[in-house]
Amino acid sequence: MRVHLGRVDAVLVQALIAAALSFAHLHDVAMAAGQDGWKAWAYPISVDLLLVAAWRRLRSGTAKAAAWCWFVIALVASLGANVATAGLLDLDDVPAWLRILVAGWPAVAFLGGTLLAHSPPKAATKEIGADVVEDQEHEPEAITPDPTPVQPAIDSLPERPPVPVPVALVDHARKVAAEHHTRTGTPIDTPTLRARLGVPAPMAEAIAAQLT
Repeated sequence: MRVHLGRVDAVLVQALIAAALSFAHLHDVAMAAGQDGWKAWAYPISVDLLLVAAWRRLRSGTAKAAAWCWFVIALVASLGANVATAGLLDLDDVPAWLRILVAGWPAVAFLGGTLLAHSPPKAATKEIGADVVEDQEHEPEAITPDPTPVQPAIDSLPERPPVPVPVALVDHARKVAAEHHTRTGTPIDTPTLRARLGVPAPMAEAIAAQLT
């Protein structure tokens, strides 16, 4: 465990040293090209951010062509600054083409960072589309119900057993029916008889059948 931590620490220290040197070289080139103050410090930050964005897209495994393109552009900008500050370029008399490159770098970095950060990975989109198509292929077909209702045959229905009705209840029902006929002038119907007697519907039907 300690050996592993030692290796990681050495790698981190080496990365920090390289980043600091590259940062300083980019700052010096920007200063020599006429970008003074905070602008000179912003140039190395934009280069490093573009490198990180391109590296993250490469690690994701999608859209590698665009990621490699912007990674090479940022790497050339970083290496160019390192080489330029190694004595191959007179920082007191910077050529016009270098001033043009430094002045146009913010637009290039903005375009590359936006495309890398906000462009959807094509491979992931294709995989999602394939999964949707596969799910649709395996989806069971919908069963359309038959609009024609199925009516059971009358002959196949079981006959309802007769409902036993007490004689006293029949006599009471005759009195209720007679009173209803006297009051309304019409024979009593089954729902009214059921409501007056307070009996279930089958028993009311059986009583009504005996009153006719």
